[in-house]
Amino acid sequence: MNTRATVICALALLLGVGGGSAGTYFWLQAREEHGVAAPGDQPEGDGHSEAEHGQKASVGDHEDHGSEGESHEEEGIALSAEVRAQMGVEVAEAAGGRLEQMLSLPGEIALNADRVAHVVPRVGGIVREVRKFLGEEVQPGEVMAIIESRELAEAKGTYLAGKERLSLAQATFKTSEDLKAKKILPELDFLNASKQLAEAEIELRVAENKLHAIGLSQQGTAELTNEPGKLTLYELRGPFTGTVIAKHCALGEVVNDQTDAFMLADLSTVWANITVYAQDVGQVRVGQTVHIQVAGDGAKATGTIAYIASVLSETTRSALARVDLPNTQRQWRPGTFITAAIVLNSAEVPVLVPLDAIQRLKNQTVVFIAEEGSEKGNIVFQPRPVVVGRTSPTHADIVSGLRPGERFAVKGASILKADLGKREAVHEH
Repeated sequence: MNTRATVICALALLLGVGGGSAGTYFWLQAREEHGVAAPGDQPEGDGHSEAEHGQKASVGDHEDHGSEGESHEEEGIALSAEVRAQMGVEVAEAAGGRLEQMLSLPGEIALNADRVAHVVPRVGGIVREVRKFLGEEVQPGEVMAIIESRELAEAKGTYLAGKERLSLAQATFKTSEDLKAKKILPELDFLNASKQLAEAEIELRVAENKLHAIGLSQQGTAELTNEPGKLTLYELRGPFTGTVIAKHCALGEVVNDQTDAFMLADLSTVWANITVYAQDVGQVRVGQTVHIQVAGDGAKATGTIAYIASVLSETTRSALARVDLPNTQRQWRPGTFITAAIVLNSAEVPVLVPLDAIQRLKNQTVVFIAEEGSEKGNIVFQPRPVVVGRTSPTHADIVSGLRPGERFAVKGASILKADLGKREAVHEH
């Protein structure tokens, strides 16, 4: 320190003891011109320089906050195979694909109306036995219930009586024919015998047709006898293979030919009824591909539109579009709400990625590029800005920022984003 500086420091010291603001002025002047430190500028404690303290702070900022199997390499996140599996992070190579422009509409799974039957008894009576119940499968011709019917007994009695009359008329005609050949029987008596035979045949045919109308088969009619207790029993049989979805008959209940005793549905096929709003009707056509899904992680299927209503609903002002769906595994339950994505058009794109792989980070749209880490088995995920082109409800076309063949996080990108945010928050503190 030169002589002038020494003098200034001495004056500043004297004024600092009793001079107030004047002393402060001289200290500042001395520090600016000659680098003299004011009292209190040095930190209390061990006397290390500010640079040394800054170096310690810098080292502290880079402490490893990662857990086992997870580390941070440069600006990315390094994850071991075990941690990736736990976090649900999956890696895939970028590739092209077909991007579908879709129209998303609500809908509902419904019974196939062409395969639903209201099983109604053809005669009235009292239910004596019920053999099928809700949820049970029914085969074609299988007995579902047995009804005791006076009407059936009368029809069977008429048929059996007609058989007896026909047999008697046939015998009379045969005798008359023999007597006529011997010229013993007058012609008028022979004609009368012929008439009685024809009438007996007609009556029997009418009685048999009535039994067929009631539900008896040709074989069942032929095997009909006068055995007591069987004339009154009517067997209600299933018309096709199906499941009982409603039952309205119970033991001892009186039913008639207007009673829906059972409701039978073939659940091997169902309909997906889609609500098409008036403004979208012009875009929907028969034959278009439709991706159908139950909300959440429910059943998924792809089908084609088989029918579009020609008239809008008066209440909703919307049209009904229908997709026929196979349901052999019973994965579709009628009454379930669905989302139907109708494919309007599609085109091949060079890079197609799921929407879940795209994240918003620091006002940029990014995907997480996957690179090999320094440790064996580790993969480092680096966020990279990309430009997104056209999108569908599930995928997006990447215009730039990601090339075919590059590896990226196809699943778990949101978890990587959250982990990166936590890392930055720790470093800021």
